[in-house]
Amino acid sequence: MDTHEPVQITAEGQTLVVTLDRPKANAIDVTTSRALYAAFDRLRSDPRLRVGILTAAGDRFFSAGWDLKAAAAGEGIEADHGPGGFAGITEFLDIGKPVIAAVNGLAFGGGFELALAADLVVAAEHAEFALTEVTLGLVADAGGLLRLPARLPRPIAVECLLTGRRLTAT
Repeated sequence: MDTHEPVQITAEGQTLVVTLDRPKANAIDVTTSRALYAAFDRLRSDPRLRVGILTAAGDRFFSAGWDLKAAAAGEGIEADHGPGGFAGITEFLDIGKPVIAAVNGLAFGGGFELALAADLVVAAEHAEFALTEVTLGLVADAGGLLRLPARLPRPIAVECLLTGRRLTAT
């Protein structure tokens, strides 16, 4: 029986470090979304904590986004990901404390939407970002459709949303 938790949470002084830990691609299913929400709810409700850092285990994937294996096993796109929405934070709008996404690898699809839901993104040089939903005939509806144009010049955001083009950290 595997007792590995998909999200590791540690408090380091006034900082809550939230680590997505689902080898191989840190894909997000309902259980992971709910665990992420619980971590961000702890950040919101604990007066000793002042900031959250969201990162991921490994250095290849920050997150590949929606867990397509879970989807194929019956966890549909309309599944209840909990009160924070997909990835526990895309609909959690009242945390009241800054969340920094420390992106240390590929952030694709919902993984990029997870990073966009943070207040600040700090990326490793090898990090890449893409809203790949369009290549599957889907829409980046966990916030990417609205958040990307708010962060990037509109023509670049539209190109990424319509083509799934990868962006480097640079």
